[in-house]
Amino acid sequence: MAAEAGLDRVILAGRPGKDHLLDSAGNGVAWLDYDGDGQLDAYLVNGWRVAGQQVVERGKNALYRNRGDGTFVDVTDATGTGGNGQWGCGVAVADYDDDGRPDLLVTQFGANLLLHNQGNGTFADVTESAGVQVPTWNTGAAFFDADGDRHLDLYVAGYVQATMDEVLATRPTLPWKGVAMVAVGPFGLTGAVDRFFLGDGAGHFRDATEAAGLTDRARAFGFAVLATDVDVDGDPDLYVANDSDPNYLYRNDGTGRFEEVGLWTGVALDGGGRAQAGMGAAVGDVNGDLLPDLVVTNFAEDATTLYRGLGGGLFEDASAECGIAAPTYMSLSWGTVLVDLDRDGDQDLVIANGHIYPQVDQHLEADHAYRQRNQLLANDGTGHFADVTGSAGPGFATAHSSRGLAAGDYDNDGDLDLLISHLDEAPSLLRNDSQGGNWLTVVLPPRPGDGPEIGARVTVSAGGRRQVAESASSGSYLSVNDPRLHFGLGAAATVDSVEVRWPDGSRTVRRALAPGRFLDIERRP
Repeated sequence: MAAEAGLDRVILAGRPGKDHLLDSAGNGVAWLDYDGDGQLDAYLVNGWRVAGQQVVERGKNALYRNRGDGTFVDVTDATGTGGNGQWGCGVAVADYDDDGRPDLLVTQFGANLLLHNQGNGTFADVTESAGVQVPTWNTGAAFFDADGDRHLDLYVAGYVQATMDEVLATRPTLPWKGVAMVAVGPFGLTGAVDRFFLGDGAGHFRDATEAAGLTDRARAFGFAVLATDVDVDGDPDLYVANDSDPNYLYRNDGTGRFEEVGLWTGVALDGGGRAQAGMGAAVGDVNGDLLPDLVVTNFAEDATTLYRGLGGGLFEDASAECGIAAPTYMSLSWGTVLVDLDRDGDQDLVIANGHIYPQVDQHLEADHAYRQRNQLLANDGTGHFADVTGSAGPGFATAHSSRGLAAGDYDNDGDLDLLISHLDEAPSLLRNDSQGGNWLTVVLPPRPGDGPEIGARVTVSAGGRRQVAESASSGSYLSVNDPRLHFGLGAAATVDSVEVRWPDGSRTVRRALAPGRFLDIERRP
């Protein structure tokens, strides 16, 4: 529905031949309600167009305001959200200064961009005063309250260390299967360092990477960042999907001090002990045991990995057992979400696919394609998935080189729709027309001075089933999902209870609710 809805901004992606990894890494997308009217607005991050060694066009990021009738209007210039001319990469959304309005962090090749929501329909560039520039190739980012002081902190992943002059001078020199020369990397390149910043709640941040135990010792090639409570002990932990290096899991000790435990908890490598090429990541509960599970997308000929939670922050690679490994093995995968698309009470898996080498189209005998169909895998209720892409409708029938992916109910009809970015194309907006069961969407509206809602854990009980979800500022591949938490309820006619565990440990409970509604829950002091 993108063209009909007015989402027409073309995402620029370097050179046609994708000579450098920056040309093919793509961009994130985000859902947010920037003006507080109850309608999801869309934000697209943009790159540059390059010809040879010349920059032809510096793309503008785009903010689209939702009119409430299924269409959007481009308000980029009026709101001041087009960017500062840098090559954009990812996005995170959070009310970082606790004034009750969502702000935008855009990660870039070059210094980051922090846009403060002024509350009058415009945003101001406050990057320098906030102290979060980080002049490198920045990718995934997440806001979260690491130390429990009711102020949001920030983690930013770095990918490859390079200058723009080096990017423009690069030529494809890496042999691919002996039939083509493609872009070099990431092996052979130097990784960019991840950074962690403590926030003071007044809009200022200070680098606390080393003090927090978050030093990027391997200088791994970082992409997706998730801030989520993996061991369900009440404080946020950090997961970083690394390309071609072991993934990181940083466990929080409750005071904002972290220990990297990815290897021994089972989420650094696949079940065979191999590092994979992690791109995107999602957290959810695929089998209804109320324990978090992690999904990480990977390179072609290396399946998407499902790390099933065992409790206590431990995981096992259950990709083959859960039916994910086989249908995802040949795809080169990026954005991913675990969401209930048919409202039957379990989480389905969506994966955005697309190769990084256009040269593969000249060698079809290798069984690869630059443009690939995105995938939908349906959950049978037990945590086992079946590839239903072929019957998922016209939205999944076309091929693109896709990257960012975000789920959100843009038409407020009670089911989740999908926003997807592609290289050198306008985005796709896939409207969900599934016939499903009942639903409930929990809204945690920010109140000025009330502390962050990011990190809140919501438990819904209905129809003899309990479901959990967490509020987050980022996810997928450099993207942001609907800030409202959506629950499919199947045939349940009543919601027995909704419990919110807030980041400060306090709890709010609502009981005996009707489904089919957006339920606002505010924290009471």
